[in-house]
Amino acid sequence: MTDATRPLPSLDEPDTAPFWQATRHHELRYQQCKACGTIVFHPRSHCTGCTEGELEWRTASGKGTLYTFSVVRQSYHPFFRQKVPYAIAWIDLDEGPRLLTNVTGVTDPTTELTCGQRMQVEWETHETLSIPLFRPA
Repeated sequence: MTDATRPLPSLDEPDTAPFWQATRHHELRYQQCKACGTIVFHPRSHCTGCTEGELEWRTASGKGTLYTFSVVRQSYHPFFRQKVPYAIAWIDLDEGPRLLTNVTGVTDPTTELTCGQRMQVEWETHETLSIPLFRPA
């Protein structure tokens, strides 16, 4: 029996493919509209502010703040079952986007995490892409 593996995103989806391709180089990217300045995340083909502007890719520093989190104590997926308890969190990146991710680097997320805590990206590397996870800074 082999170890369970993390489910990975598809690189064939046209809107998100550039984001996932950048993760191979440990770049955390987001989009910003050239016309109205709206920050867009998750990646898409149109601006969510003006709906007409041209989106350009920007690279985030990988630093942010823990907005909120939930602790998972039971999972039915074989990969995640071996990780419980773990935290799923919304991270406000310093550049503006908010993203949903897993938190690493803590033994007990119920006592080691607090809203407002500073966080730093940590990469889980796979063959075709890397997964951006966050740990306390």
